[in-house]
Amino acid sequence: MAVPKKKKSRSKRDSRRANHDRLTLRSLVKCSRCGAVRLPHRACRECGFYRDRIVVATEPTGA
Repeated sequence: MAVPKKKKSRSKRDSRRANHDRLTLRSLVKCSRCGAVRLPHRACRECGFYRDRIVVATEPTGA
């Protein structure tokens, strides 16, 4: 079994473990119909548009 020759310091140990908590930025794209920002490969939350058709019925906004 492998055994370390030298003791790792607390900072080395903690910085190695901290990589699991790192946040990643999500990629966002603009909707081709309304221009709102949305996640790729998902229907737009504003207008319900995805791949040249409306797939989700949304309520009209406005008074």
